[in-house]
This record gives sequence, structure tokens and C-alpha cells, in this order.
Amino acid sequence: MNFNKIIQVFKIKDLRKKILFVLAMFLLFRLMANIPVPGVDAQNLQGFFDRFQMFGLLNVFTGGTLSKLSIIMLGIGPYITATIILQLLTMIFPALEKIYKEEGEAGRKRFNQYGRILTVPLAVMQGYAMLNLLQRTSTGAGGGAAIGKLSPVMMLSALVTVTAGTMFLVWLGEMITEKGIGNGVSLLIFAGIVAGIPSSIYQFAFNWDPSQLPSYLLFFAASFIIIIGVVLVTEARRNIPVSYAKRVRGNKIYGGASTYLPLNVNPAGVIPIIFALSILLFPQMIGSFLSNAGGIVGSIARSIAGFQSHQIAWGATYFILVFVFTYFYTMVTFDPKAISSNLKKMGGFVPGIRPGESTSSFLSYILNRVLFIGAIFLSVIAIMPYLIKGATGVTSFSFLVGGTSLLIVVSVVLDTVKQINAQLQMREYETL
Repeated sequence: MNFNKIIQVFKIKDLRKKILFVLAMFLLFRLMANIPVPGVDAQNLQGFFDRFQMFGLLNVFTGGTLSKLSIIMLGIGPYITATIILQLLTMIFPALEKIYKEEGEAGRKRFNQYGRILTVPLAVMQGYAMLNLLQRTSTGAGGGAAIGKLSPVMMLSALVTVTAGTMFLVWLGEMITEKGIGNGVSLLIFAGIVAGIPSSIYQFAFNWDPSQLPSYLLFFAASFIIIIGVVLVTEARRNIPVSYAKRVRGNKIYGGASTYLPLNVNPAGVIPIIFALSILLFPQMIGSFLSNAGGIVGSIARSIAGFQSHQIAWGATYFILVFVFTYFYTMVTFDPKAISSNLKKMGGFVPGIRPGESTSSFLSYILNRVLFIGAIFLSVIAIMPYLIKGATGVTSFSFLVGGTSLLIVVSVVLDTVKQINAQLQMREYETL
């Protein structure tokens, strides 16, 4: 989007109001991020997040609200978890799959309503688990618990507060989707990630060392190349030609057009990385809790807790898990048989391929070839921050060189720019 288009955006009253509304919601989000949960005494939180990297990742997604124990400390996470659970359940319950895939806009509204209902118990459970964990877990090196002891009344009050905070963010995301530009939930996650940029700049300036200038140049050069690669792969499509048979109804002829069925090179988005990190880091967290136990249990727990210190083995396992989960999640959400059936019902066909089973097999063949590239790409992006950090020693701005944060930022920016361009084009047609 060039500078002239930016000026044009703010000249259009309706579009300007939408953008200003999104910015106002971002401001409200950041204000809530700095309101602490009442009655909770945070003592050694920083030591806790330094010790357990999985919670450090969650803290990045929530825009630092978790480390501040704010009223929106859980962020939008429980809602995303609820949505993923429901998508997986469509494989088990045909009625739920029918609602999700066949009932159109009304079905999607019902599906989203189920997601909001499931978010409440998930937020309560995650909030209780998090607060209980912070009360019981030592920050290491002789430190005390991360937060002070909560009475039953204060625990209940805190749970009600954080659950309400999560549901408010869900409502806020839907308001942004309805009255603003772009997907509200994605934009809130984007705002949480970008909110950490000022602290990264401060950390970079505070730790500035002129002797490390070559490392800094290498880091920013690598980040520039990686961002370009992420944009290219995120936008990459494999277009499958589709033609529609002509149908004669009365004096009119319908169909006969040709179009494309786009297959994304990276159809799974960031979900495989989140799954892989959860499976990889959760056992290490449990191992850290049990590391002080004696006997065989303590020995096994210490081995699991120290797995991340074996960087090559940890990185290789992470790479493989992301690769496997990319295939798994895509197979769950993309059904070649359903697409083939829908094409056949609408009179569509792939030129040179028989409708029905042959089309389904052809789509599976193309998908597997495209998905291999996407899975390799996601796996490389997932481990790239660790590789760049090891090569340059630069820890600030780590989201610029890969990982989940970079994928989310790039995806949200591209999607928002597309929607703004679509709004501009629509108004140009209205003028004509």
C-alpha cells in the first residue's frame, strides 16, 4: 500500500471511522492489560517466566498481560483453544461437521456460539491452573513462589475477573470484525505481539555494544530475508483449474465459466507450531516440578527437564513435530472428498479428470505435494529464532527472525491490507 492510498483511506469517511474504531479498541485493550487482578500479590513473576519458556511464549501472545497478572491475563487463548477443539470434534460428530461445513452463514454463527460457550469453562480451568501453579511453583535459585497465597474467596474473585476479561476480549474481537477492518481476534493477537516492540527497542538500546555491530548487521539482514520469505510463502497458491458445464434453463444458459481452486502452500497457518511447542515444553515443565523428587522419578524428571539443554536434539525434535502436525491439522480441516462432491453437485470439474473419486484422488495428490513444501517451510521458520540467536547472540526483536509471532504479524498485516484495498476498489466502482 503506497502513501497515496494511505491518504485516500483517511479521506473516505466510512473507512476512516473503521480504522479509528480499531485503533480505539487497541487502546482499550492496552489499558486493560495494565489493570492487575485484585488481591493478587505478584512477587517473583519474572523469574517464573524465565524458568518456564512455554509460559513465556503465552506471555508474548497476550501482549505481556500474563506477566503483569492483568484482568485479561489469559488473553484470547481460551477462545482459540475452544475453536480448535470444536474443529477437531467435527471429525467425531457428523452433526457438528454438518453445522460447520454445510449450513452456510447460519451454521457458522451457531458454531461460533458453541465456541463462546465452551470458552467460559476453559477460561475458568486455565485461570485456576495458572494461579494455582504460580502459588505453588518456586522461581528457582532459592526464590519464593511467583505470587502470594490466595484465600478461597480471593481465588474465586480472581477466577471470575479473568474469565470476564477473556469474554470481554472475545466480544471486543467480534466488535472489531463487525465495525472495523479485518478479523478482530487476529488483530487482538497482533496487537499483543506488537505491544512488546517498545520494550525490545529499550532492551536493544540498553544492551548496545559497538563491538557487536557485525552481529547486529547479520541479524537484521537475516530478519529482512526471512520476512520476505514468509510473505512470499504465505501468499503462495497452487491454482487448480475448474470448469463448469453449461446448463440450459428455458431461454437462458448457465455455467460454462472457468475458474480456479486455490490451494495455499501453507494451509495450516501457525497452528502446527503451537501444537508442537505445547507437546515439547509441557513434559519439560512437569519434569521441572518433579525434579526435587528422589529415586527413579526424580532422575527421569531431571532428564526430561534438561532436554532443552541438548540443543541439537531439541531442535531436531521440534522440527519433526512441526512437520508432522502440519500434515495432521491440514488433513483435519481440508477434505478432498467433500470438495470433490461439492464440485460435482455444482456441475464443476477439473479438466481432464473425471468427477467424483478421481477428482478427490487428484486433489489429494496435489495437496500432498504442496503441503510438503509448506511443512518444510513451517518447520524451518519454527527453529529459525534459535538458529539466528546462536549465530548472532542477539536476543532483542527475536520475533523478526521467525517463529509463531512473525507468522501471525505477517498474516494479519497482509489480510488487513487486502481488506482495505477491497474497500477502496468497491468505492471506485460506486463512483463509476
